[in-house]
Amino acid sequence: MANETQDASQATVNGDNAQSLCDVVRGLPSRAVVDLWSTGVCTRCILRLFGIREHDYYRSSLSRSILSSVVGDSEKHLVDSNVREPVVCRVCLGILQFTYSVDNKLVVERESASELAVSISDLLRQQGFQIDSFSLEVSIPPIIQENDRIAWLYMKRKFESELWFQGKSLSECISAKDALKISLTEILETMLGCKSSISSFHIRLTYTHRIASITVDSSNEGCKRRKTGSGNGLDRINDDIKCSGFLTSEADAVVERSFVSLQANESPVCLKLPLEQSSEPCCLEFLCYRTQIYVGGRYLKYSRNVSQSCWIIDDERMGEASVEEILGSNVLPICRGDNYKFHAAGREDIDVRMLGSGRPFLLEIQNARLVPSDDSVKSLEIAINNLENKLVGVKNLKLVDSQSWDLMREGEAEKQKQYVALVWISRPLKDEDLHFISSLKDTHIQQRTPIRVLHRRSPLEREKIIHWMRIEKIVGSSQYFLLHLCTQAGTYIKEFVHGDLGRTQPSIGSILSCRAEILRLDVTDVKMDCFLTE
Repeated sequence: MANETQDASQATVNGDNAQSLCDVVRGLPSRAVVDLWSTGVCTRCILRLFGIREHDYYRSSLSRSILSSVVGDSEKHLVDSNVREPVVCRVCLGILQFTYSVDNKLVVERESASELAVSISDLLRQQGFQIDSFSLEVSIPPIIQENDRIAWLYMKRKFESELWFQGKSLSECISAKDALKISLTEILETMLGCKSSISSFHIRLTYTHRIASITVDSSNEGCKRRKTGSGNGLDRINDDIKCSGFLTSEADAVVERSFVSLQANESPVCLKLPLEQSSEPCCLEFLCYRTQIYVGGRYLKYSRNVSQSCWIIDDERMGEASVEEILGSNVLPICRGDNYKFHAAGREDIDVRMLGSGRPFLLEIQNARLVPSDDSVKSLEIAINNLENKLVGVKNLKLVDSQSWDLMREGEAEKQKQYVALVWISRPLKDEDLHFISSLKDTHIQQRTPIRVLHRRSPLEREKIIHWMRIEKIVGSSQYFLLHLCTQAGTYIKEFVHGDLGRTQPSIGSILSCRAEILRLDVTDVKMDCFLTE
């Protein structure tokens, strides 16, 4: 035993000198340490119950020999004869022993935090993520927190009269979640070559256990004594204590009220919470993911047979392509994401071209393995604009943050749009028509939901503003002309020209006192600040 003790005090575990760990354990009350060990509490849980935060202690491979080397002679025989590191800790259920099951079947045992970190980093690399920072998230079952409270209450009832316990509080304990983060973070930083911080990339460890929660048996006539296993103090925590009839998942204040009641020597209040020995560790699920990234810009649509988004009616595709698919299929591969969502500031009909400065849009890339550089985004813009079919183009393509979504939505309702329409009227155009149309400023019109969209839009009446208009003659034609106009967002331009059987008032037809038809329409400008050239 002497050789084993010497080896333990001299050993280097995972690159850390175990002597520092021996020193900190030696500073703890040995009787309490051995008592917790004997009830099936693992060494790391003992450290956190005593409020030890230093990461080196949680990273090291903690063994029975280390404990045996530092406890007093009066307790050493207990360590040598009775105490062994539990297969599954009764408090953390294996989480801080780095023991877990996969799909509730295969049990995996890791010697240290380093081995668990290797599994995480291997998964990250297998999935092809490139990262410059990460955020470590841990989710543990509620039963672990309840076990902490039980263990603390047990320590309080057994050792509160001893000097070392004076002034201690439950809030000084380190949670199992924080202890696991302490043990893993620095190792992961080294393995992954980047720092832990607030990041769009998340490493999430989700622990679950079949024991979802613990309820408290309530009885107005008191509680029965319960003895299980070896009959240690944790199993008898209910002895001679009356039940209060509430759930243990309530706030810490419930436990604190119990402590106050005990200290005041009033009728004690405690919970009927036997801390059962479990041979079943928690089930662990690893998940590496990146929150959405956004690529924004302005798109142009040169074809009158391309919809903005994929448009299928009765299993038949409308149009030869869509802006959404063309842009998404080119952006997604360079980000190596799982999927994408397309968002735009309004839309135009399939037979309407989008020209001029283009329409603002965002591509939301889900779980991107790579965040593209500015240079690669600029190269992507050039590649899209040089596509052979020339259906769609982009301007000012760039990687943007989530605030751009809010800016695009805020500006959408207030934006103005400019159009040019090819119009035919039933009589020859006169010079006074040109002057009269040009003189109209901020004309208010009333538009009932157009007949062509009544099947998918609510039957409402909307007031819109035509800010200005002008007519451009077409050489050699007296009944065809180009109508340039600037309108409030949401104006139905086609209906403003032909009147929609009187559902839009006034209209170009009513203003010119003739029949008017629109033959072609282009959007020439969407007046919004987002994604303009800086």
